[in-house]
Amino acid sequence: MPQVSIARLFEDNRDKLRLEWIAGHGGAAKELNSELTKDSSQGLIGHLNFIHPNLIQVLGASEVAYLDGLDAASCRAVLAKITTRELACFIVAGAGRPPRPLVEISEAENTPLFRSPVPSVELMWMLRPYLARALAESTTMHGVFLDVLGMGVLITGDSGAGKSELGLELVSRGSGLIADDVVELYRIGPETIEGRCPALLKDFLEVRGLGVLNIRTIFGEAALRTRKNLKLIVHLEKPAGSEARYLERLPLNAGAERVMGVDICRVTIPVAAGRNLAVLTEAAVRNYVLQLRGMDSTREFIARQAQQMRERDP
Repeated sequence: MPQVSIARLFEDNRDKLRLEWIAGHGGAAKELNSELTKDSSQGLIGHLNFIHPNLIQVLGASEVAYLDGLDAASCRAVLAKITTRELACFIVAGAGRPPRPLVEISEAENTPLFRSPVPSVELMWMLRPYLARALAESTTMHGVFLDVLGMGVLITGDSGAGKSELGLELVSRGSGLIADDVVELYRIGPETIEGRCPALLKDFLEVRGLGVLNIRTIFGEAALRTRKNLKLIVHLEKPAGSEARYLERLPLNAGAERVMGVDICRVTIPVAAGRNLAVLTEAAVRNYVLQLRGMDSTREFIARQAQQMRERDP
């Protein structure tokens, strides 16, 4: 289950948000996980909310002013209602010192309290993408993941189909390598799958006959990417014997593969001697871009053919 501790959240965002840990150091091991975020009665992060408490309660200038307007006993009473076991931390954003009762209850309940000079709305804009990635549902797939013409393309196929060789040729033509062999996929949005490379395999591409190649050393920094959204799957298939003749020549409906509940466009390219798979892959990407713009070459050709047949029919 994807999870992130409050200590890690603090360290990962300390410099970017200029965070200062004020109180509640005993809660450093508290964890946010994807299961907690499925409860519709709780938000992941938001301004101080007493009715539907957020897991991360952010206090801007208005929230701090509200607490400062209460007497100490009333302030402690309202804060006690939301300082539950599920509460991850408080963040005072874009304001001065936190109210004293907030510091006291954070220390007493081991609930981390941070302070940042970044305005509250801006702070949440910056934290939400971080949390979306850190808590994203994830899986792995076997293949080569590249940035081809600005699109995230996953090359799949059976062992020996030529995935790594195709990846190497695409890199030599200007594409960027993200991951080879094992691709980590994260669902960071309802319709968004992001692909990354495991730390162990970063920069490396294994090609049969050549061994493991360091792409950064051979091609330079520009030949690598850290992550990309998965948009297209190119599946390499080696037809056995007479199977090639049964492949659909003019597919009317684009193929799709379901990855973590998201339908990803899938193109199957038969592997045969003499075929330039790199050119075919780039053409598949360009054709996919045209389809996103509402232009379908196959349907256009069939419509033109039907029109001519109607014109010739007496």
